[in-house]
Amino acid sequence: NRELGATHLIYVVGGEQTLHFTQVFKVLELMDKPWANDCRHVAFGMMKYNGERLSTRKGKIVYLEDVLQRAISEAQSIIDNKNPSLPDKEEVAKAVGIGAVVFNDLKSYRMHDVDFKYEEVLNFDGETGPYVQYTHARASSVLRKAEAAGLSVPAATSFQALSDSEWRLIHLMNQADEIFERAVDDLDPSLIARFALDICHAFNRFYHDEPILIAEPAYRNPRLALTEATKSVLATSLYLLGLAAPAAM
Repeated sequence: NRELGATHLIYVVGGEQTLHFTQVFKVLELMDKPWANDCRHVAFGMMKYNGERLSTRKGKIVYLEDVLQRAISEAQSIIDNKNPSLPDKEEVAKAVGIGAVVFNDLKSYRMHDVDFKYEEVLNFDGETGPYVQYTHARASSVLRKAEAAGLSVPAATSFQALSDSEWRLIHLMNQADEIFERAVDDLDPSLIARFALDICHAFNRFYHDEPILIAEPAYRNPRLALTEATKSVLATSLYLLGLAAPAAM
């Protein structure tokens, strides 16, 4: 506190240490430390690997570096199969592999146990980091195609006669600031991760239901604006979670 001038002292340690930190903070309070009330224990659940609880004392250890390298390798294989001509595949695979591991850890409330399985965390269609990154890339692709066709996103547009999927997407994106602030106040990144997944579900439904580039201008302009807004919200969400936002996948 003296050296860094910190306004908050946050200890991110497993939930099994809750009693310890409660006692430490109480002792600091009894010692009349003025910064005792600035201390907070941010507890989290246990990490499981393929359903099995890890334990250093029992020798059940999985090194993070090994997990990341395998995730990157498997992401590379998926991308080679899905989009073999993708530029900078190695860089994208690294972003997707690391993102898959990080997002899997952050998407659930931090006190819940996390079970890590490669086939689940790297699923491009599941509740995963790659799914969020892929949806961001999809929105980016639509905007690139619009630009190539000489179409621009209007600075202002009229939202009239919107479909259910369009209204759903607008309603969700309108909650972004509130969600981000709650995540900071509660020290709970899962709020951002779940919000990003909700945005992805809503955008992909909209993308499936409504033509964008081939629609009449009265419909195309608001749909392009929605696509750009989706890209922006997802990019911000990924950034706040520490994930990259590839423009193509």
